[in-house]
Parts: sequence; structure tokens; C-alpha cells
Amino acid sequence: MSRADRAKQFAPFDALKGLQEALRLKEYEHERSLKGDIQEEKILEISSVIKNLKKNDLVEVVFFEDGYNKKIKGKSIVDIIDGFIKINEKVIKFDNILDITLLDIV
Repeated sequence: MSRADRAKQFAPFDALKGLQEALRLKEYEHERSLKGDIQEEKILEISSVIKNLKKNDLVEVVFFEDGYNKKIKGKSIVDIIDGFIKINEKVIKFDNILDITLLDIV
């Protein structure tokens, strides 16, 4: 048996339990960033889309949360008074929206 084949048989036994998960968590935290500024034109574009949204419109939203830019797609519920949009049970404040696109239903 070659040395590589012998080593493979022990691969399933993680000598340091949780090491891989700890490394993934550390990498995830390392990639965190601060929320950047949005250009005035983009803010106006986002505001325009939000103003024209109706309940259950299909949208794709890029938003900032916990140090990361995230993307979600789904049907919208907008609360202009409290300043948030709700998509698939996820509540996103208007201030955290980086981009929003109204999707056509085919």
C-alpha cells in the first residue's frame, strides 16, 4: 500500500475535533467588513423602487448585515412607516439595503 493510500484511511478520523469548523468560523469572521457609503444616485434609485413596490412583488435585495453583503430573493412586504421590507420572513431595514431589483414574473 502506498503512503498516500495509507494516509487516506485515517482521514475520516479528525484528530482535533471541531478544528475544521473553527477554521471556517475564523475565515468567516476574517472576511467581515464595515458598511460602505452608497452614492446619492443609488439611494434615489433604491427609494424609487421601494416607493413603487406592492405587496407580494417579486424582488431581489442586496443588503448589509453583520459585516457582510447578503442577497435574498422573494415576495416583498413593505412597511414605509417603520422603514423596513420583509422578504421570506427576513426583515431588512431600508438603511441596510444596498440594491433592490423588481423581478419580472414570467
